[in-house]
Amino acid sequence: MASNIDCQYVFSTLVVGDIPAAVDFYNNRLGFAPGFTWGEPPTYAGVNLGKITLHLQKGTPVVTGHCAVNFIVDDVDGLYALHQANGVEIVVPVDDRPYDIRDYSIRDPWGNCIGFGQYIYHQGPRVKIERVDVPVRLEKRLAALLQDLAKHKRMSLSSCLEETLLHTFERVGDTVASPHTMSTLDYIQELKKKHGIDYDTHASYRFEE
Repeated sequence: MASNIDCQYVFSTLVVGDIPAAVDFYNNRLGFAPGFTWGEPPTYAGVNLGKITLHLQKGTPVVTGHCAVNFIVDDVDGLYALHQANGVEIVVPVDDRPYDIRDYSIRDPWGNCIGFGQYIYHQGPRVKIERVDVPVRLEKRLAALLQDLAKHKRMSLSSCLEETLLHTFERVGDTVASPHTMSTLDYIQELKKKHGIDYDTHASYRFEE
């Protein structure tokens, strides 16, 4: 019988032979952020990927050949490119999987296999639609940003607009859903600078031709 106990966190732990070397590898080659170290000399540590902390424990690794930990990230191709550039051992190259995740696996120097993936939203049952022409006129700089964003997301301009609308129509708590990951939002900030968009989010009420 399943218990009614709620679990709020899970701390995955990998065994490594050298804590300082492992922290350096995970931070400087895999793109994790510093977390904590414990002991002098250190026998335990934590490194962060976004809001997730991966624990590292000093010991004798047992190589099983199977992934020990898997992460879901918001830009799997960007992370894959970083790992390739840093000479990380790629065990399984990045690709779209039938379980609706685009992922790949790497191996650290102690034999631990780590998977990184991103959900694929264009898979699944097809939705039959009919598109219609809508007379839309956009502020010039905003239109340029939208075109760049659609290209960045490998989407048509229409699909990018539809995705944005569907998300903003969805209530999430006290706000609305966003179609953009944090890395995409960072890219949008770069596009705003590129196109000289210096007005606020409510500026459309004040637009004047």
